[in-house]
Amino acid sequence: MAEGLIHLYCGDGKGKTTAALGLAVRFAGTGKKVFIVQFFKTMDSSELVSLKHIPEIEICRNSIDFSFFENMSDAQLEAVTEENNRNLALALDKMNSGLCDMLVLDEIVGCYNYNLIDKKAVDLLLKEKRPDMELVLTGIYPPESFISAADYITSMTCLRHPFEKGIPARRGIEF
Repeated sequence: MAEGLIHLYCGDGKGKTTAALGLAVRFAGTGKKVFIVQFFKTMDSSELVSLKHIPEIEICRNSIDFSFFENMSDAQLEAVTEENNRNLALALDKMNSGLCDMLVLDEIVGCYNYNLIDKKAVDLLLKEKRPDMELVLTGIYPPESFISAADYITSMTCLRHPFEKGIPARRGIEF
Protein backbone atom coordinates (compact mmCIF):
# COMPACT_ATOMS: atom_id res chain seq x y z
CA MET A 1 0.00 0.00 0.00
CA ALA A 2 1.56 3.28 -1.10
CA GLU A 3 -0.03 5.61 1.41
CA GLY A 4 -2.02 4.91 4.55
CA LEU A 5 -4.86 7.29 5.31
CA ILE A 6 -6.79 8.46 8.36
CA HIS A 7 -10.40 7.38 8.84
CA LEU A 8 -12.78 9.09 11.29
CA TYR A 9 -16.13 7.60 12.29
CA CYS A 10 -18.02 10.13 14.40
CA GLY A 11 -21.48 11.43 15.29
CA ASP A 12 -24.23 10.64 17.77
CA GLY A 13 -25.58 7.66 15.86
CA LYS A 14 -25.00 3.94 16.32
CA GLY A 15 -22.40 2.24 14.17
CA LYS A 16 -19.04 3.94 14.68
CA THR A 17 -17.36 0.94 16.25
CA THR A 18 -19.21 -1.43 13.93
CA ALA A 19 -17.89 0.45 10.88
CA ALA A 20 -14.34 0.54 12.26
CA LEU A 21 -14.39 -3.18 13.04
CA GLY A 22 -15.86 -3.97 9.63
CA LEU A 23 -13.02 -2.06 8.01
CA ALA A 24 -10.53 -3.94 10.21
CA VAL A 25 -11.99 -7.30 9.13
CA ARG A 26 -11.81 -6.27 5.46
CA PHE A 27 -8.21 -5.11 5.89
CA ALA A 28 -7.21 -8.29 7.75
CA GLY A 29 -8.64 -10.23 4.81
CA THR A 30 -5.70 -8.92 2.75
CA GLY A 31 -3.28 -10.59 5.17
CA LYS A 32 -2.29 -7.32 6.85
CA LYS A 33 -1.99 -6.91 10.63
CA VAL A 34 -4.55 -4.87 12.60
CA PHE A 35 -4.16 -3.63 16.17
CA ILE A 36 -7.33 -2.36 17.86
CA VAL A 37 -7.44 -0.41 21.11
CA GLN A 38 -10.92 -0.09 22.62
CA PHE A 39 -10.88 2.75 25.12
CA PHE A 40 -13.73 2.83 27.68
CA LYS A 41 -14.87 -0.66 26.66
CA THR A 42 -14.68 -3.54 29.12
CA MET A 43 -18.08 -5.21 28.80
CA ASP A 44 -18.15 -8.55 27.02
CA SER A 45 -19.24 -7.83 23.47
CA SER A 46 -20.22 -10.33 20.79
CA GLU A 47 -17.82 -9.07 18.12
CA LEU A 48 -14.90 -10.16 20.30
CA VAL A 49 -15.89 -13.80 19.78
CA SER A 50 -15.67 -13.43 16.01
CA LEU A 51 -12.53 -11.30 16.01
CA LYS A 52 -10.64 -13.92 18.09
CA HIS A 53 -10.82 -16.20 15.04
CA ILE A 54 -8.94 -13.75 12.81
CA PRO A 55 -5.21 -14.15 13.48
CA GLU A 56 -4.34 -10.84 11.79
CA ILE A 57 -6.37 -8.89 14.38
CA GLU A 58 -5.20 -8.17 17.92
CA ILE A 59 -7.36 -6.29 20.44
CA CYS A 60 -6.43 -4.37 23.56
CA ARG A 61 -9.20 -3.20 25.89
CA ASN A 62 -9.48 -1.43 29.22
CA SER A 63 -9.10 -3.86 32.10
CA ILE A 64 -11.17 -1.94 34.64
CA ASP A 65 -14.88 -1.18 34.25
CA PHE A 66 -15.23 2.56 34.78
CA SER A 67 -18.45 4.49 35.09
CA PHE A 68 -19.53 7.35 32.84
CA PHE A 69 -17.14 10.31 32.95
CA GLU A 70 -19.55 12.45 34.96
CA ASN A 71 -19.79 9.77 37.68
CA MET A 72 -16.06 9.07 38.08
CA SER A 73 -14.16 10.06 41.20
CA ASP A 74 -10.82 11.84 40.90
CA ALA A 75 -9.08 8.53 41.67
CA GLN A 76 -11.03 6.77 38.90
CA LEU A 77 -10.25 9.57 36.43
CA GLU A 78 -6.56 9.22 37.26
CA ALA A 79 -6.68 5.42 36.93
CA VAL A 80 -8.49 5.44 33.58
CA THR A 81 -6.09 8.09 32.25
CA GLU A 82 -3.10 5.96 33.28
CA GLU A 83 -4.60 2.89 31.60
CA ASN A 84 -5.49 4.83 28.46
CA ASN A 85 -1.93 6.15 28.23
CA ARG A 86 -0.49 2.63 28.69
CA ASN A 87 -2.76 1.32 25.93
CA LEU A 88 -1.87 4.24 23.64
CA ALA A 89 1.86 3.64 24.29
CA LEU A 90 1.38 -0.04 23.39
CA ALA A 91 -0.39 0.98 20.17
CA LEU A 92 2.36 3.45 19.27
CA ASP A 93 4.98 0.77 19.94
CA LYS A 94 3.15 -1.67 17.64
CA MET A 95 2.97 1.02 14.97
CA ASN A 96 6.58 2.14 15.27
CA SER A 97 7.93 -1.42 15.28
CA GLY A 98 5.94 -2.30 12.15
CA LEU A 99 3.74 -4.85 13.95
CA CYS A 100 0.51 -3.39 12.61
CA ASP A 101 -0.56 -2.07 9.24
CA MET A 102 -3.84 -0.65 10.56
CA LEU A 103 -4.32 0.93 13.96
CA VAL A 104 -7.90 1.32 15.22
CA LEU A 105 -8.37 3.66 18.21
CA ASP A 106 -11.98 3.06 19.19
CA GLU A 107 -13.48 5.84 21.37
CA ILE A 108 -10.27 7.88 21.21
CA VAL A 109 -12.37 11.02 20.66
CA GLY A 110 -13.97 10.82 24.10
CA CYS A 111 -10.63 10.16 25.78
CA TYR A 112 -9.20 13.20 24.04
CA ASN A 113 -12.15 15.49 24.75
CA TYR A 114 -12.29 14.53 28.45
CA ASN A 115 -8.51 14.84 28.91
CA LEU A 116 -8.28 11.12 29.72
CA ILE A 117 -5.26 10.56 27.46
CA ASP A 118 -1.98 12.24 26.61
CA LYS A 119 -3.26 14.76 24.06
CA LYS A 120 0.25 15.65 22.88
CA ALA A 121 0.91 11.99 22.01
CA VAL A 122 -2.37 11.79 20.09
CA ASP A 123 -1.67 15.06 18.24
CA LEU A 124 1.79 13.78 17.32
CA LEU A 125 0.27 10.53 16.04
CA LEU A 126 -2.11 12.47 13.81
CA LYS A 127 0.81 14.43 12.35
CA GLU A 128 3.46 11.71 12.22
CA LYS A 129 1.77 8.34 11.86
CA ARG A 130 3.71 5.82 9.86
CA PRO A 131 3.04 6.89 6.23
CA ASP A 132 2.04 3.43 5.01
CA MET A 133 -0.30 2.67 7.93
CA GLU A 134 -4.07 3.13 8.05
CA LEU A 135 -5.30 4.93 11.18
CA VAL A 136 -8.95 4.60 12.26
CA LEU A 137 -10.47 6.86 14.94
CA THR A 138 -13.95 6.75 16.46
CA GLY A 139 -16.01 8.88 18.83
CA ILE A 140 -18.93 11.26 19.11
CA TYR A 141 -17.65 14.86 18.91
CA PRO A 142 -14.23 14.98 17.23
CA PRO A 143 -12.08 18.05 17.81
CA GLU A 144 -11.02 20.16 14.84
CA SER A 145 -7.55 18.58 14.86
CA PHE A 146 -9.08 15.15 14.13
CA ILE A 147 -11.31 16.56 11.40
CA SER A 148 -8.40 18.39 9.76
CA ALA A 149 -6.18 15.30 9.82
CA ALA A 150 -8.78 12.83 8.51
CA ASP A 151 -8.90 11.71 4.90
CA TYR A 152 -12.22 9.88 5.35
CA ILE A 153 -14.92 11.29 7.63
CA THR A 154 -18.17 9.44 8.17
CA SER A 155 -20.71 10.93 10.55
CA MET A 156 -23.35 8.62 11.96
CA THR A 157 -26.57 10.50 12.75
CA CYS A 158 -29.19 9.07 15.05
CA LEU A 159 -32.61 9.58 13.51
CA ARG A 160 -34.32 6.89 15.57
CA HIS A 161 -33.17 4.33 18.11
CA PRO A 162 -35.16 1.56 19.86
CA PHE A 163 -33.88 2.80 23.23
CA GLU A 164 -36.28 5.75 22.81
CA LYS A 165 -39.13 3.18 22.97
CA GLY A 166 -37.68 1.54 26.05
CA ILE A 167 -36.08 -1.37 24.17
CA PRO A 168 -32.82 -2.22 25.95
CA ALA A 169 -29.53 -2.99 24.20
CA ARG A 170 -29.63 -6.39 22.49
CA ARG A 171 -26.78 -8.90 22.38
CA GLY A 172 -25.44 -9.25 18.87
CA ILE A 173 -26.81 -5.85 17.82
CA GLU A 174 -25.65 -3.23 20.34
CA PHE A 175 -23.06 -5.43 22.05
